[in-house]
Amino acid sequence: MPATALLDNSHYEQACDQAIAMCDGNLRSTIKALIMANEYLEAELEELRAAISAGCIPESSRSKMRSSAA
Repeated sequence: MPATALLDNSHYEQACDQAIAMCDGNLRSTIKALIMANEYLEAELEELRAAISAGCIPESSRSKMRSSAA
């Protein structure tokens, strides 16, 4: 990642402001919502990994996933 991308935090600042606004300015609620969203995404990722391991995902999808992860 280029150094300039690391210095430009405006996207993250905007996302933080939006998340806080969605929780009516309550920082504790914002953190709780973000933790819950992260746990949900981790569970979804684990299910997807299990499906891939079991061979439930077509090979064409696997190669697309590998190329987008790089």
